[in-house]
Amino acid sequence: MNELPNAECINAVPVRLDRVFDSCSDKDCITNLQVMLEGGAELPPQYTSVKTRCVSIDDICMSVEPIPFNRGYYTVDITYTFGIELLCYTRNGDAPAVMCGMASASKSVILYGSESNTKTFFSSGAPIGDTNCCCNVVNLPTASCRCVDPIALETRICVLPPMPMQDPTAAPVPQTPRRTVVLTLGVFSVVELTRPVTMTVAAYPYQVPTKSCSGDTDSPCEVFSRLNFPTEEFIPTADGFSATQSAEAIRFDGFSGCQKP
Repeated sequence: MNELPNAECINAVPVRLDRVFDSCSDKDCITNLQVMLEGGAELPPQYTSVKTRCVSIDDICMSVEPIPFNRGYYTVDITYTFGIELLCYTRNGDAPAVMCGMASASKSVILYGSESNTKTFFSSGAPIGDTNCCCNVVNLPTASCRCVDPIALETRICVLPPMPMQDPTAAPVPQTPRRTVVLTLGVFSVVELTRPVTMTVAAYPYQVPTKSCSGDTDSPCEVFSRLNFPTEEFIPTADGFSATQSAEAIRFDGFSGCQKP
């Protein structure tokens, strides 16, 4: 690791960065989430049970709106689009069929994002701030949403009522109930409101790294020989007794399984 210069070399320099004005974390449990199968197809009647193979967040759409009479606060409307793979079974023990679909869910949060009535123009042509009407400049903060892949908590088949007839004057056609898949998902997320600001920070002068570049030319077996043996992976853990403690016991007393007093 390269050593930093002493404190006498510190200088105060202005930098432009995105400051987080407000943020929140959520643990959402989304229930009764209907899966739209590819092509708008219904779940075939031969499938009697389903499981979720994997769920991912394919897209997140966000909009930021100021809250009237509460200056500096904004509503962030978030819409998740989930990509879903299902395992469909005709009966237990049979090989499942894979079906893909999508689902969407929305939520809203209120965060503080400060105020700014300026308009900023860059040489690249990108402006910040929008004039809605004469002498009314709205410079909205930027919203961001970070998520991990959702957790499928429940997957079940649901029978929906038949679709209503589009033309009430047409001859009645026998309608059958529609079968679909309904999920319960757990989603972890962090939402932030940021604005670009100029701040003064302490900085060291730039220096050339002193660490030498090296390329690992050792053979794979030589690299493998330097790895520690994963003792913890071979020891089952019991309640209140971790694999690390078990490994320590082996190192203390051979294979007696007893720790030193």
